[in-house]
Amino acid sequence: MAIEIERKFLVSGDEWRTSASGDHYRQGYLSTAHGRTVRVRVIADVGYLTVKGETVGAARPEYEYVIPVEDAHAMLDKLCLRPLIEKTRYSIEYQGLVWEIDEFEGENAGLVVAEVELESEDQSITLPGWIGAEVTDDSRYYNANLVANPYPKWSS
Repeated sequence: MAIEIERKFLVSGDEWRTSASGDHYRQGYLSTAHGRTVRVRVIADVGYLTVKGETVGAARPEYEYVIPVEDAHAMLDKLCLRPLIEKTRYSIEYQGLVWEIDEFEGENAGLVVAEVELESEDQSITLPGWIGAEVTDDSRYYNANLVANPYPKWSS
């Protein structure tokens, strides 16, 4: 079984942009049931189907498969919950780890979140200067939850 272990943070300022390269992501959810999600994603010309289990701490089971991009676009257009998640994902290497910064567009415009995948939940990391508050345990920031409750609709 594949396990994803990641921590998630808000991003502070624009300093990170100087060393970032990004790809556009279009993704949607076939299921956002409690304890599992089924996601369809297109990055460039590649389609993916991903199944994720319940998050416990910073870890959860994850299975991802490449699918025909035409099938992915059809599922996104006809089957996925609305709104779709549109974002640009930037990758930055810092202190031996790859940080992924998601700058959301569309219904979630204004939200910028950084994630880092780890080998273990207790792995020690050095935070870049552009990292803000940790939101690993705040489920509002899960992409699947941003479909039902987009970021701009949150009250302070």
